[in-house]
Amino acid sequence: MSELHKFIFDGLPVRGIVVRLTSAWTEILRRRAANTTAGAYAPAVQQMLGELLAAATLMQSNIKFEGALVMQIFGDGPVKLAVVEVQSDLSLRATATVVGAIDAGASLSDMVNRDNLGRCAITLDPGRRFPGQQPYQGVVPLCGDRGEKLERLSEVVQHYMLQSEQLDTTLVLAADDQVAAGLLIQRLPMQGAGNLAGGMRSMADEDQIGLNEHYNRIAMLAASLKRDELLGLDVDTLLRRLFWQERLTRFEALTGDAAPRFACSCSAQRVGAMLVGLGQEEAQSIIAERGEIEVACEFCGAQYRYDAIDAAQLFNPLAAGGTSSAQ
Repeated sequence: MSELHKFIFDGLPVRGIVVRLTSAWTEILRRRAANTTAGAYAPAVQQMLGELLAAATLMQSNIKFEGALVMQIFGDGPVKLAVVEVQSDLSLRATATVVGAIDAGASLSDMVNRDNLGRCAITLDPGRRFPGQQPYQGVVPLCGDRGEKLERLSEVVQHYMLQSEQLDTTLVLAADDQVAAGLLIQRLPMQGAGNLAGGMRSMADEDQIGLNEHYNRIAMLAASLKRDELLGLDVDTLLRRLFWQERLTRFEALTGDAAPRFACSCSAQRVGAMLVGLGQEEAQSIIAERGEIEVACEFCGAQYRYDAIDAAQLFNPLAAGGTSSAQ
């Protein structure tokens, strides 16, 4: 089962999170493979999307945001869009739009950043918005400060975290067709008991970027983690191998019902509302041409079908009965 573990380094301004998405990740891939139109993701796309999902889960867990955290990768390659969404209860979903073939060894640039036009957007959409409140969105390029292409998704997210939070962050990500996993190590703005006190950040925190010796030591250990170790080791073994000389305080792991899990917010009611927004004339035109309207959810693969009677009921609740079917 999927699991998430948080910990802090005793007496040091450093915290960490490990996530392993197993059942949640394989369910996403299973649904995609069952889609007779799109088919299964190529291995390189699986890796990118899985790493993106692990990163978004780590970030949502780290900031404790009440609402949806959405990460998107888009650019000028055959992967037109990869998007993942993680809610505050760690329910999650992910999808990618792919046009054309993807080579087995395709890099991040090959897929989304051929001409250095790729971007990563991270959106925080509050669950309850105040009047006039808009989602917050930050966008970073898929290149470094000197315009060099970044080939690791972890480097892109680290760059975003440094810009948005002014705190050093080390991220290690990996994914295959069974596991999407990630390790996050972050310098805290205060030392000792202040780590848990939620104190205000100051300019002094920014001045510490790259200079805290405790964080730098632990970050080097984290960066030594290999892909096969992150994918294959259980969390206890992983932390013991990396930080056996450090004193850790671990919090209660999120497993079982509290663990990250796949969920989709699509429904017949939402699809029906979308069709009403499309307009009765357009809906009738589609039915006249195709015999029915079919709408498929890009995230979970559910298919919603409306015939003439279903459509009539949408636009006129008093029309003769009939209900849409979802598969």
